[in-house]
Amino acid sequence: MHRLVPAEYFLITFTLPAELRPLARAEPSVVYDLIMRCSWETVRTFSHNDKQLRGTPGAIAVLHTHTRQLGFHPHVHLVMPAAAIDSAQKKWRCKRRKKGSYLFNHTALAKVFRAKMLAAIETAGLRLPDSYPKAWVVDCKSVGSGEKALVYLGRYLYRGVISEKNIVACDDGQVTFRFTNAKTGKVERRTLPGAKFLWLILQHVLPKGFRRARNFGFLHPNCKRLIALLHLLLKFNPYQAGAWVKQRAPIVCPCCGAEMTIVKTRIRMPFLGATPPTPAVEGAH
Repeated sequence: MHRLVPAEYFLITFTLPAELRPLARAEPSVVYDLIMRCSWETVRTFSHNDKQLRGTPGAIAVLHTHTRQLGFHPHVHLVMPAAAIDSAQKKWRCKRRKKGSYLFNHTALAKVFRAKMLAAIETAGLRLPDSYPKAWVVDCKSVGSGEKALVYLGRYLYRGVISEKNIVACDDGQVTFRFTNAKTGKVERRTLPGAKFLWLILQHVLPKGFRRARNFGFLHPNCKRLIALLHLLLKFNPYQAGAWVKQRAPIVCPCCGAEMTIVKTRIRMPFLGATPPTPAVEGAH
């Protein structure tokens, strides 16, 4: 968030079609890397060809492999400002869009992403399935200043596939968890045998050493001096970002009142009733 720039931000989502997901299961290290690289190369191509931008953009990419029901659904989120740097002419350009218009056409993005992804898979020596769709899915929407989108993606990096509070019951070898239906917005529950629940979790474990969050373009970590120069020239203070984010209230010791540090979180067993109890917390000074 300290690298935010004064421009409108967009959240662009690139999804791998169902026909290619078995390949992702079989070769996760290769396919996950290709999804992230091809997503970036797609938006970089569009930025260079855009009449207003004509330069290299910056983007923060995060790989997700799951749905809210814990299904296998690889996709990449890119948080990208509508801005670019022209290194040759040393110019900073922002895209001014009319109300109701878009950063890039999502249908055109999907076509280019499809072509780049299929070519990259073949170049990597992997075998494509016998059939795959002609129309792929890419979503592109405005997220304002970008702060809330970064917080949204940041939470996924640290909380794992499912939050512990959403595991509402674990009885007689059955696990029940809750999730929000993306279409209806309603909270629903799903009960599975314990072994199947564990499989749903384990299928999302990334290959060892794989980086699920990456920075590209002028938002790469090597561009810290460039970002600092932009903030100075554009008179933009990024440290005001995040002031609205609420800090977690400290947990104090009931005996002496000193602040405690969480060292372990465990689930009380069994769960009874519709509302799950608060997880027991063990702390230390």
